Amino acid sequence: MPHVTLNAGARMPLLGFGVFQIPDDQTQQAVEAALEAGYRLLDTAAAYENERAVGRAIAASGIPRDELFITTKLWVQDHGQDSAPRAFDRSLDRLGLDHLDLYLIHQPFGDYYGAWRAMEKLHKDGRARAIGVSNFYPDRLADLITHNEIVPAVNQIETHVFFQRTADQKLMREHGVQHESWGPLAQSGQGLFDNPVLVDIARAHDKTVAQIALRWLIQREVVAIPKSVRPERMAENLDLFGFQLSDDEMARIATLDTGASRAFDHHDPEGVKWLGSTRFDT
Repeated sequence: MPHVTLNAGARMPLLGFGVFQIPDDQTQQAVEAALEAGYRLLDTAAAYENERAVGRAIAASGIPRDELFITTKLWVQDHGQDSAPRAFDRSLDRLGLDHLDLYLIHQPFGDYYGAWRAMEKLHKDGRARAIGVSNFYPDRLADLITHNEIVPAVNQIETHVFFQRTADQKLMREHGVQHESWGPLAQSGQGLFDNPVLVDIARAHDKTVAQIALRWLIQREVVAIPKSVRPERMAENLDLFGFQLSDDEMARIATLDTGASRAFDHHDPEGVKWLGSTRFDT
């Protein structure tokens, strides 16, 4: 599995396994299957409410800890310099781990500045090998970088063939922030699997549309964390490294960008209020 080296020095697999919206009672089995298939990057969050199941799968796998790259995230209700470390400890306890490879601020709302300063200390203490953010648009990312000591190692944002985030990636590259994609398959929506451009390219390579969409991200040096509960799909999503998209194919896919999210508008006041008031058992 190819890796990228983060600005903090940690090596992060270019492809991982996400557990967003996998029910808690299915998560352990799904993660065990993913680890058996060969995934070593696992991505969860306190707000997903399945960290314990991820932890059970890690323990059951018997895979040495130093071969795994584990990410979880801090939810808005726990932002703040005093509350963030407590939330971090609760996540570690649920995962059954003594450190994280990557800890992310999940949403750019509330007292995320206080949370970031607490996370900087967690990183300096060696409890989080790298720290980063999620869902930060360029203006908020630039502001956070400007006014804090540690530059985020990762910004995990919605990125797929219909929402390509090229301007975001340009800013990240300028500051040494790794671009990571959530929803790399457009959450199986927007006509992804029937798109004629993707279908045509998939046929040319004797691959699936999902493999083409993921390979396109990999060639942009974007870390991707596809999710599935089906072992055959997990294996298929890993099978990306025996072929390459041509410059022409990459350019054709670039024409699919709509420049907009259909998942969530982070600039909508009502949506922001909803995120800020939503509470989880974190």
